[in-house]
Amino acid sequence: MKAALTAILFLVLPIFSFSQQLDAPLKKSNFKKVTSYSELSNYIHELDAQSDLLNVQIIGHSVKKRDLYALTFSSTEFGKDSSKIKVFVFAQQHGNEQSGKEGALLLAEALLKPENRYLFEKIDFALVPQVNPDGSEANKRRNANDMDLNRNHLILTEPETMALHAFFDKYLFEVTMDVHEYSPYGEEWKKYGYRKNSDITVGTTTNLAVSGEIRKLSNEDYLPNILKYLNDRKFSSFEYCPGGPPDVEYIRHSTFDINDGRQSLGIQNTFSFIQEGMNGKDDFIENLRHRAEGQMTGMRGLLEYVNNNKDKIKRLVADERLKLVSGLSSEEISVQSEHVGNGNKLQIPLLSYFSGTDSVVNVNDYRPAVKSVYNVNKPVGYLIPSDRQDIAAWAARQSLTPTPFKNTGDYKIEQYMINRIDSIDFEGDIVANPDVSVRKFSIPVKDQDYFFISTAQLKGNMIMLALEPKSMLGLATYAKYAGLLASWGSYPVLRVVKK
Repeated sequence: MKAALTAILFLVLPIFSFSQQLDAPLKKSNFKKVTSYSELSNYIHELDAQSDLLNVQIIGHSVKKRDLYALTFSSTEFGKDSSKIKVFVFAQQHGNEQSGKEGALLLAEALLKPENRYLFEKIDFALVPQVNPDGSEANKRRNANDMDLNRNHLILTEPETMALHAFFDKYLFEVTMDVHEYSPYGEEWKKYGYRKNSDITVGTTTNLAVSGEIRKLSNEDYLPNILKYLNDRKFSSFEYCPGGPPDVEYIRHSTFDINDGRQSLGIQNTFSFIQEGMNGKDDFIENLRHRAEGQMTGMRGLLEYVNNNKDKIKRLVADERLKLVSGLSSEEISVQSEHVGNGNKLQIPLLSYFSGTDSVVNVNDYRPAVKSVYNVNKPVGYLIPSDRQDIAAWAARQSLTPTPFKNTGDYKIEQYMINRIDSIDFEGDIVANPDVSVRKFSIPVKDQDYFFISTAQLKGNMIMLALEPKSMLGLATYAKYAGLLASWGSYPVLRVVKK
């Protein structure tokens, strides 16, 4: 009996002493040193070995062949229980934004404590703590190919973003969040005399092609809830507000472009967010404990909100995705939009450089709404010339399956004519804005000459925004695909529409 009791105690002791034995690397350094790639790798494997809730997957590799890890938490086999809701959080796309990674590792440690097991009765949770290990090791924003990963989610040329999207496509998560840092320390703000000072800011989806019902729930329910959750835990928070300073530059909410981590998943009618913590002023380890714990708290708050609203979110996402795959989503899609005012006033919390105290400033030029300036009817799909291997390769990276096109007589084929190339301002950047006309394409379409991509799929709205020539978010706005537009002549991608 005594021997049996000793054996039981031996088995139980590691569970009781878990949090002391497996502190996150940041804790072990007394919050004085950011976690290296090797420390991260060793730590998550140690966690994996200690818990039946956690499995570690390698979802891809960086440019320099470092493993990209996904930590999957589930009380059952991950992704197999259809009654659960799937949540995906990923951090450190930008290598010099360290607190997201550190917060993610603190969260992983906390989630494996017995008192938090209840979350995984309703949630299957995936956490990628570090998307850009090469950038992190050099403490540089971009990856080893000098690419900003958070501007690469449409064209998907980088191994890190390709891995992230392949992982999303495998499980089709209903909820996602992309974790970053923001810098409030620009010279224009110093001249203005104030700077932003929120520990955590949170942004929702803003593209008009994302389900209006999803955007409504995000803005009217999740956003006030998560800001209160953070404030109640002594982390100052505010809605993500790029731009400014006030009276120098307008202030808006997040971009409506679909090339970032939040919007590229949100365009698939996902309940999707961006979280940005404030970074250090002079040193990336400055105030690192508070920054990392704030990021962790925001991620934890997302899980709590989803746990409390699982059925509502899951049903909403399923309904709105069904509209995409059945081809019943909006007949018109905005391919050009702008940030505009809507009569609402903004009082933004700032820190005064003069007094060193928190202040509230009224913003006169506040543009919280996104308004369409050019809509296009959504086609059944697009015919891509077989010799356009650049578009074929893009479609493969996006996991779009080309299919043969059989015209049963119910469809007509349209071709754009490019009359001239103008330009349009998009959030301070100048992009091409072709003047186009549409004509009937009367040449018979042969299978060997074209492949067909249907818009009746989860990525249907993304496909349209990518391939329409007047889209200010399209492939043609990237240097790699600039040849799609010519100063005059025919646009190579054909539209298939119902008669």
